[in-house]
Amino acid sequence: MEFRPRGRGGVRPGAGRPRTRRSRVPHRSRGGVPGHCPVLVTLRVLDDVPGLRCAQFVREFRKTLRKGARRPGFRVVHYSIQNDHAHFLVEAQGKVCLANGMKSLGARFARCVNRVFERAGRVLADRFHHVVKRTPTEVRRALAYVLLNVRKHFWQRRRREPPVVLDGASSGLWFDGWKGRAPPAGRYADPGRACEVAPARSWLLSKGWRRGGLIDPAEVPGASAHRRRHAPRTGSAAVAA
Repeated sequence: MEFRPRGRGGVRPGAGRPRTRRSRVPHRSRGGVPGHCPVLVTLRVLDDVPGLRCAQFVREFRKTLRKGARRPGFRVVHYSIQNDHAHFLVEAQGKVCLANGMKSLGARFARCVNRVFERAGRVLADRFHHVVKRTPTEVRRALAYVLLNVRKHFWQRRRREPPVVLDGASSGLWFDGWKGRAPPAGRYADPGRACEVAPARSWLLSKGWRRGGLIDPAEVPGASAHRRRHAPRTGSAAVAA
């Protein structure tokens, strides 16, 4: 007589934790993080979290970040808040410092969300997503992407460029690499506030990125590439097609 083993385990259809609709970051081993390379990090919130770009949350998050922007081996240098996610440019002395720093920052971020919106429970949709930036060009693009991210989303929605103003839901007020004069302050800017971010220490994030030129506050991250992809072909290119 053949007996089948009883109990849990084994490969079977539908086994494992159910996948959530907003699951985006695969649970793979994270790669190395060289201490001299800045890291672009993204945190996304669950669908039931109210829009983050409101005066009360921006104000409270600044206070929270002011207390948590510096940890041993970890620094938050720049950030921007969008409706359902936030971007950060950080420096970390290795992947352990990055993991510990983001664990602390994520917890502070989640508590701030629940406090402001008077809710409880889980806030973040998944683990943080990160990309190590290794060259001056990559770091310059990351700076523009973070500080001008609201312009990117505006352009994606309306296919026109927004007014050139400082995004008050970002660390743009403390950025000293604008091309020409710094843009005028937009909503939430509060120019009299104390600085909530840490100064860059790595060569790439403090000086190296400037090799690619200062950042024009009128830039729209990603818009030029989109225009090139969708521009009508003319001349010899159109004939060849």
